Amino acid sequence: MNGAQLIMRTAIKAGIEVCFTNFGTTEMPLALAFDTQPGVKPILGLFEGVCTGAADGYGRMMDKPALTLLHLGPGLANGVANLHNAKRAKTPIVNLIGEHTSQHVNLDAPLSMNIEALASTISGWYKTNQSPMELSKDLADAIIASQYGQISTLIIPNDYQQEEVTNGKVAISHFPFDPIDENVIDCAAQLMRNHHKVALIIGGRALRKKGLLAAARIKELKDCDLLTDCFPSYMERGMGFPEIIRIPYFPEPAIELLSRYEAVVISGTKEPVGFFGYKGIRGKLLAEDQSRIIINSNKQNPIEALECLADALGCSKEISPRITAARRYPSVAQGELTTEKACQTLAAVQPEGAIIVDEGISSAFPYYSLSHGLLPHTMITIAGGSIGYGMPCSIGAAIACPDRPVINLQADGSAMYTVQALWTQAKQALNVTTLICSNRRYNILKMEMERAGIKSIGPNAKALIDIENPPVNWTKMAEAMGVSAVSVCTGEALAKEIQGALSGKGPYLIEMVLK
Repeated sequence: MNGAQLIMRTAIKAGIEVCFTNFGTTEMPLALAFDTQPGVKPILGLFEGVCTGAADGYGRMMDKPALTLLHLGPGLANGVANLHNAKRAKTPIVNLIGEHTSQHVNLDAPLSMNIEALASTISGWYKTNQSPMELSKDLADAIIASQYGQISTLIIPNDYQQEEVTNGKVAISHFPFDPIDENVIDCAAQLMRNHHKVALIIGGRALRKKGLLAAARIKELKDCDLLTDCFPSYMERGMGFPEIIRIPYFPEPAIELLSRYEAVVISGTKEPVGFFGYKGIRGKLLAEDQSRIIINSNKQNPIEALECLADALGCSKEISPRITAARRYPSVAQGELTTEKACQTLAAVQPEGAIIVDEGISSAFPYYSLSHGLLPHTMITIAGGSIGYGMPCSIGAAIACPDRPVINLQADGSAMYTVQALWTQAKQALNVTTLICSNRRYNILKMEMERAGIKSIGPNAKALIDIENPPVNWTKMAEAMGVSAVSVCTGEALAKEIQGALSGKGPYLIEMVLK
C-alpha cells in the first residue's frame, strides 16, 4: 500500500463519500487510488472554483465534509473564491493539495508556490505532510478539524503519495464538540430576563431544524425577535418553522432594525457588521450601549447552546402554532417578468423539500419575504459575497441530496464566473434547475453607485457594468455543455417551464428575461 492508498482508506473509514477534483501531475497517485481503494466517488469539475463550490454545497447540506483534490498552489488559487464563501458559511471541507516531490520543492520550479501561505487565508487548519507514515493521522486530524465548521487543507508531497507505507495503520477520527459553558448560558438567560426588547441572532448550525425549534421555544416565552445574517449559509424554512428576519444588506435599514433592541443574544454567528464601509455610517451595526452576548464558541455546538438557554429560561417543550409559519399560497405572476414577478412565480410553484440555492444577488431580494409560508424547504445563500458560487453549490447540494429538487436562482453576471458547472451537472445527470436572472448587467454595482450619490456615469464606467453588448446567449451556452435550456419572458411561461423541469430528469436551465 502506498501513501495515496492510505489516504483513501483513511477517508473511507472516516465516512468521506465524495471528492470534487481537477487534479494534475503531482496528484496522480491520489487519482489512481480512487480505483485501487474504491469508496470515495470522484467528480470532475472543469475549473477548480467549480470543485470548491460543489464541496461547499455538499458540506452545507450534509453537515460533513467532502474532499477536494487540487493541483498545487495555482489549483488552490483558482478555487479560493468559493472557499472564501465556504469559510464564511462555516462549511466543513477537506482540501487535498499536491506538492512537488520533497527533493524538487526548493528548486523554484514554474508551478512552485507557498501553498501554506495561500491555504492560511481560508483554512482553519492546514499542514504540509512531513512523512508517509504520518499521512493517515494528518488526514484524520484534518477531518476532525473541519467538523467544527471550517476548512482543512492538507498538502501532500508527490513522492510521499507514491512511497510504500509499511504497517500503514489507518487513523480513526473522533469528533467532539467542546462542552457548553454553563456560566455563559446563565448570563444570557439573565440578560433576557432583565430586558424587555431582545433579539436572538442565530446562524450556522443554529438554522437547522433542532436549532430553529429551540429558538422558537425561547421566542414563545420571551416574545423576542429571531434574526439572522443577511446571507445565511443554510436555513430550514416554511411551515412548521419560526419566521426569521434577515438583517438587511444595506447598513441604514440594518441599523434601524437592530436599534429597536435593548439587548442581543447571538448563537452560531458573530456580531453583525456592514458589508462595506460607508462614509458617516458605523461599521458595527449594534450601538455601543446595546447589551450583547455570544453563547457559543466556534468549537461549541450552537444548537446545544440554544437548547441549554431554552432550558435555563424554563421554556416549554411545546411550541404554539402561532410561533411557526402558516401556509401561504402565492399566485403565479402574470405578464412580463420583473424581479418581483420572477421571485413570486418561483415561490408559487416550488415543491416541498426543494433546495433553493440563491445567487440571484439584487434580482433575488424579493424572494425571501414571499417564501416564508411555503411547504418546508431549504435555502442556502452566498455567505461570503464572492460571486460565482451558485451553480457549483447546486452541484454539491444535488450530490448530497439526490432525492430532492435543487433550484438555483442565479444572477447572469455571477453565473459567468463558474459557468463550467453546467457541464458537471450534465455529466452527473443532476436534478438541478437553473433560473438565470437575465437583466444583462451587474445591477448590484449600479445600485451601489446610486447609493454613493453618483447621478450619472460616463460611457467607460457604464461599459464596465453592462453585459448586454453582446448579450450572453444562455440557451446556446447551456446546450453547448449538455444542458437543455429555454428562454422565457412571462410569469405564465416561467411557471410552466419550472414545473416541466421538476418533473423531468437531469439538469435544465431557464433564462428569465427580466423587464
